Amino acid sequence: MLSIVVSLLILLIGLRAATVLPIRQYPKLSNTVVSIATSYPGASADMIQGFITTPLEQAVASAEGVDYITSSSVLGISTIQVYIKLNFDPNEALTEVLSKVNSVKYLIPKESNDPVVTKSTGQTTAVMYIAFSSKELTSSAISDYLSRVVQPVMSTVDGVAAADVLGGQSFAMRLWLDAAKMAGHGVSPADVSAAITANNFQAAAGQTKGFFTISDVTANTDLRSVDDFKRLIVKANDGGFVRIEDIATVELAAQTTDVSVAMNGEHAVFIGVQASPQGNPLIVRGVRALFPEMERNLPPSINMKVAYDSTKFIQSSIDEVKKTLIESVVIVVVVIFLFLASLRSVIIPVVTIPLSLVGVCSLMLALGFSFNLLTLLAMVLAIGLVVDDAIVVVENIHRHLEEGAPPLQAATRGAREIVGPVVSMTITLAAVYAPIGFLGGPTGALFREFAFTLAGAVIVSGVIALTLSPMMCSLFLRSAEEGQFARFVNHGFGAMTRWYGRKLNRSLDYRPITGLFAVTMLGLVGFLYMHTSKEFAPDEDQGIVFALTKAPKYANIDYLDYYGAKLEKVFQKFSETDLSFVLNGVSGSQGGMAGTLLKPWDERKRSSIALKSLVQTELSKIEGINAFAFSLPPLPGGSGGLPVQMVIN
Repeated sequence: MLSIVVSLLILLIGLRAATVLPIRQYPKLSNTVVSIATSYPGASADMIQGFITTPLEQAVASAEGVDYITSSSVLGISTIQVYIKLNFDPNEALTEVLSKVNSVKYLIPKESNDPVVTKSTGQTTAVMYIAFSSKELTSSAISDYLSRVVQPVMSTVDGVAAADVLGGQSFAMRLWLDAAKMAGHGVSPADVSAAITANNFQAAAGQTKGFFTISDVTANTDLRSVDDFKRLIVKANDGGFVRIEDIATVELAAQTTDVSVAMNGEHAVFIGVQASPQGNPLIVRGVRALFPEMERNLPPSINMKVAYDSTKFIQSSIDEVKKTLIESVVIVVVVIFLFLASLRSVIIPVVTIPLSLVGVCSLMLALGFSFNLLTLLAMVLAIGLVVDDAIVVVENIHRHLEEGAPPLQAATRGAREIVGPVVSMTITLAAVYAPIGFLGGPTGALFREFAFTLAGAVIVSGVIALTLSPMMCSLFLRSAEEGQFARFVNHGFGAMTRWYGRKLNRSLDYRPITGLFAVTMLGLVGFLYMHTSKEFAPDEDQGIVFALTKAPKYANIDYLDYYGAKLEKVFQKFSETDLSFVLNGVSGSQGGMAGTLLKPWDERKRSSIALKSLVQTELSKIEGINAFAFSLPPLPGGSGGLPVQMVIN
């Protein structure tokens, strides 16, 4: 009865833990990037580099937890990205960087704006990018609609950290000054700036109080329309007034024209769905559930399409591991049956497999683990290990049955005799894998859950082997004559043993040759280890190929748009392309990002790894811009990943 209670307890607690464990692609890693953005309108790139970027970099480099730093200095903007060491406390890192920035603020020109320090923890790319395009509306109009309607709705989905509008152009009042007219009226740009500052501000007028009433006072001191700006007086001249409309063209347009986004040749605006560090990447299911309602409410001229969904690869990977898990169970059951040659004997160790895998889920929940590719891989490997203890118990009890002992007595005596070996086997197997969890760096962070899950499953199997397995042996095993299939199996293994014995005896007649062969094989192990290629993880076909572009220093956004169209033509040459996109204005007006989303894996013959080199060959033929193709990193925290964050403003 005690063994049944223990097994039910393991089963029920494990099932409950399995239902609440989060699902991820890889174990949770604290991969933090702290960004420092400083604007100095009108300053050249060299001035930005010398007076802002360099002092800030030198100060931040001494902060605790910093791994490495990247920076860019372009016209009017300094951007510094501080990459924090893996699993370093994000809040502590932000505090360290802030204190270092504040310590050198006095070195920054007073005319520049204060540095803006932001923290991002998790992936450098969003889990999903959704494109909104239109042939009639401008990017500013699309951005305005997304900011007011779509973005707030997506942000409410559980697990979504943010829904960022990428490539959007918010509305602003643009004043295009005419230098000739300004010279004719004796007006300088400084006069225009001073007039706007003095006549366009927010005033808090307060309220008036009477004997019995209170009235709020509202002062309309700001300019709200194009006509208001046009009629603004800049200067009094010879009894007349010089207004903005006399020296400039005023329009309500995009705040900045230094960024652009295109998908399949059409101008578009992206929304990047960012998962929270604690969130499940599969939260896109909740986002996709909003699509029908969003599409019904979209203006007729706006088209919506998913440009990138990382969870397709995650889900297919998890499904593949689940398939492997089932195949492993079937193979182990067949092997056990072939060796034990009895269905009654097979049931006992086979029951250990689901109990051990479900039971370890409670340990995973207690340690804060998740279902991911590595913990599922640990379960696949555990299938062949967790049955060992139960098989040893079954074989020992079966020996007593063959000697004539009753089932209950044979189970009791056999279990007592085997306690020591089972405990030592369990501890030995756990001790082999558990140390992997104590490694440092990215390897330890990634494989900690793998090691402890595998060791935990083995420990649970040892408990089951000493409690449930003897009880089941007393009920299922019987001292009876071997069946025909058992005799056939035993005869086959006996013949194989005799054949192997003859070959072994024959090899011992030539001991020098046998010894030389053994020494040669041992020497080849070292040779192969030294000359085998090494990498953090092999590349995987994630269904997308990116391209990073860099234009000359004199290039503007029109230059990037021109060559961006050529990039899309390159992507469209390949039959595996499903859609292509181009983002211009990444990390300055000379940088860009492009990519091609490939068709599903079963609809194409070539992988993204094979296509990457072919795409690079075609990109190298484009003159006037530097472009190189790359793929997403196979593992988080590894090299070869995204060289920039896919975020543009």
